[in-house]
Amino acid sequence: MISTWSFSRLGDFEKCRFLAKLKYIDKIPEPVRPLPPGKTEHANDRGTRIHEAAELYVKDPNVMLVTELNKFKDWFQDLRAQYNEGKVIMEQEWAIDKDWTPTAWKSSTTWNRAKLDAFIRVDQTTARAIDFKTGRKFGNEVKHAEQLQFYQLLSFMRYPELEKITVELWYIDQGPEHTTKMTFTRDQGMRFFKNFNDRGTAMTSCTEFPPNPNAHSCKWCPFGPKGTGHCAVGV
Repeated sequence: MISTWSFSRLGDFEKCRFLAKLKYIDKIPEPVRPLPPGKTEHANDRGTRIHEAAELYVKDPNVMLVTELNKFKDWFQDLRAQYNEGKVIMEQEWAIDKDWTPTAWKSSTTWNRAKLDAFIRVDQTTARAIDFKTGRKFGNEVKHAEQLQFYQLLSFMRYPELEKITVELWYIDQGPEHTTKMTFTRDQGMRFFKNFNDRGTAMTSCTEFPPNPNAHSCKWCPFGPKGTGHCAVGV
């Protein structure tokens, strides 16, 4: 069984249970991929590098802003100023148990894990949660909206005093005008509890992992015939 889940793990599980089994139970390593033509790094490596650079800039006044963050220069300067005022937490690691009670990241009771790029306490009852995106916005609207719904729910569960939260996606490559924001009151946000609790429970209680072959998922699957070959039913 898969004992812990995250938003990204849930996406893999709901796309193909056999994919989730290979990644999170069997722990089969993905094959080394060739670099895309004209690129010097893979998209996920680039994303990690930019996220680390953003965190360092906000936390260290001696660090310069990297070129990739220039479109959000003013926003990151403001984030740095609020960090210096003690209002911002960067790269926050959140974990909850099955009762949605906060727990340690590596606790034996950990059921879900999430990492927030930036969390801002505006005041005692209001907050902002921000996720930096280095991928594209268009084509990912549904998935990204669900991610915002999940982050706001975690925020309300973690901070009982919160009454309102704005969750934001900053699309680093595309600029501030493409930012996605959603604001929730506590009553609005808690309506998503059953949805995510049921889906997380389905994943962590699952004992059968049949493949779900379809043209879109199988095309990019690292374990299919063009990858490790661990799945022979890919289309």
